[in-house]
Amino acid sequence: MAIFNLGSINTDHFYRLDHLPAPGETLAALGYGRGLGGKGANQSVAAARAGADVRHIGAIGADGLWMRDRLATLGVDCNHIAEVEAASGHAIIMVDACGENAIVLYPGANQDIPDDMVAATLAEAGPNDWLMLQNETSSQVRTARLAQEQGLFVVYSAAPFEAGAAQAVMPYLSLLIVNEVEASQLCSALGVTLADLPVPHVLVTLGARGAVWHDLGAGVDYRVRAIPVMPVDTTAAGDTFAGYLVAGLAEGMSPVQAMRLARAAAALKVTRAGTADAIPARAEVDAFLAAQPSE
Repeated sequence: MAIFNLGSINTDHFYRLDHLPAPGETLAALGYGRGLGGKGANQSVAAARAGADVRHIGAIGADGLWMRDRLATLGVDCNHIAEVEAASGHAIIMVDACGENAIVLYPGANQDIPDDMVAATLAEAGPNDWLMLQNETSSQVRTARLAQEQGLFVVYSAAPFEAGAAQAVMPYLSLLIVNEVEASQLCSALGVTLADLPVPHVLVTLGARGAVWHDLGAGVDYRVRAIPVMPVDTTAAGDTFAGYLVAGLAEGMSPVQAMRLARAAAALKVTRAGTADAIPARAEVDAFLAAQPSE
């Protein structure tokens, strides 16, 4: 089974600071780095590092060829990444001494993904394949609809959160992934409770308190606790969780098994600075998970 991912590809510019700047404050950075990022690229790398066959659908500018090469080096199929006239997307990521972050995002080429390329790519997919999406690209609704029509299991990470974008894609979803704040905002915007959301499954991540999978059709919830670690950089923790989760589900794991795998990968990730390049390999995650107390 393959995982197709319509996802953003960004150059991440990292600035390490004592604290995140207040309005009007100018700070000298304690350190700087550049790396591969974007929610889509991060999730593709996470799923590939988990052992899945991942095919990324996206776009870069001429300045982003190094990112396509890096994705390929990390195990992602990049045959469906277009080079367009727009500059590549990028993010300014500020990380404080406690590992918390603030991010400014420039979408760039991520909003110019060719529709004909998306359709041609999904034509290669089978009914046992998976589609991942996030809210950082163009063509989300059309791609989700095409995937649903072909019988794919469609997973949407509703971040960066925008209620209208999530609502537009929900009719075509199999699984919606949101954090606790996003879940509350979405329900408030739609005037419903979480149990009334028009999707079969909703996974709510709870940060240091773990995650809960809501099977809305069966009325059953599955919960896992987070693994406590000392955070260095929380950037891409959610993407690592999502990529590992879908990889686990694609290989036949139950929701609980997949969430346990994903939480271990996310816990390891936050102990490392960086985004895509800091996502752990499956062997590391399996060893870390095996060392945890049984639940």
